[in-house]
Amino acid sequence: MNFTTPLKDGATSIMLLGSGELGKEVAIEAQRLGIEVIAVDKYDYAPAQLVANEAVVVDMQDREALLEVIKRYKPSYILPEVEAISIEALFDAQELGFHVIPNAEAVNKTMNRKNIRQFAAEELGVKTSKYFFVKSLDQLKEAAKKIGFPCVIKPVMSSSGHGQSIAKTPADIEKSFEIAQEARGDASELIVEEFIKFDYEITLLTARNDKETIYCEPIGHIQQDGDYVLSWQPMPMSQKALQSAQEIAKAVTNGLGGRGIFGVEFFVKDDEVYFSELSPRPHDTGMVTLITQSQSEFALHLRAVLNLPLNYTFYSPGASGAYKAKNESTNPIVEVPESAFTDKSFVRVFGKPESHKGRRLAVALTIDNDVEIAKAKAKEIADSINDK
Repeated sequence: MNFTTPLKDGATSIMLLGSGELGKEVAIEAQRLGIEVIAVDKYDYAPAQLVANEAVVVDMQDREALLEVIKRYKPSYILPEVEAISIEALFDAQELGFHVIPNAEAVNKTMNRKNIRQFAAEELGVKTSKYFFVKSLDQLKEAAKKIGFPCVIKPVMSSSGHGQSIAKTPADIEKSFEIAQEARGDASELIVEEFIKFDYEITLLTARNDKETIYCEPIGHIQQDGDYVLSWQPMPMSQKALQSAQEIAKAVTNGLGGRGIFGVEFFVKDDEVYFSELSPRPHDTGMVTLITQSQSEFALHLRAVLNLPLNYTFYSPGASGAYKAKNESTNPIVEVPESAFTDKSFVRVFGKPESHKGRRLAVALTIDNDVEIAKAKAKEIADSINDK
């Protein structure tokens, strides 16, 4: 790849470890502040690499190779954007004086579901669903019997819902085990969770720097096969439930420490709030903030990293609808109808170099004073997009 904005000696720089669509928005916000961006991923022409000063392709799970890249570029801040990273390399880098966001131990605790669940439930006493960890089909069958049906089965490490399924009866267990093995990440161990008959689920974006912690308006979302397809902000919820979610989010993020934005996920039943998962980085459901807030989750993430003020204004209710590829393609062309562009809506195309069926390629963003209208419009626009 060719670049026209070479790195400058002494400039503040960030290194993105993972350069997908979320990293792309972080890179754009960094560029607006004159911050140099080194976009690292396992493949070339990843979305964030298209807007970065420098692009690097490396096996991010290779400890020595990743550490060599970090030493070569000497970034001011290292921002892990995916789970599949050598945690040893991050600890090595931190030991050498590099600033890992939020910190290497926080990444270690959140990079797989086992670490964060045990940390939240067993160390902090946060309320979660019942769960077991298993490593074989026989252990899975036994754990599911103890949990009861339906139950949720996920790899301890995966992204975008890959490998996740719901076993409704004992007859579904073997199929769920097979699905888990297809995950992108570590499927050597699985988590079996009680299925909470929740009313809704939310993401509470929680940003913290060395001075303050703030919360964005709660984001409701719908998932299919463990991956979000529609999100909206705000999600109507009782003050009691919202306060509980904020208290839990603060306890967990304080426990993890460091700076940045955290996507904290909850199940909500009546006024009861159950901690589900946490990502120490911008969240896919939070793409809606590109249109609803004066400072998107990506801008807030960067502000928190730089220890800048975190104040922002919530502009309007809105929604985001994910567009997923219908075809297999190299250099896919995303076709967006003219009707998608109005005074209350627009589309962001990620620019991924390859597509396969179900891969997220774009997002439709809408606002309206009535969040239900915004949701319907976002879905309508997403459904109108095509790829080839």
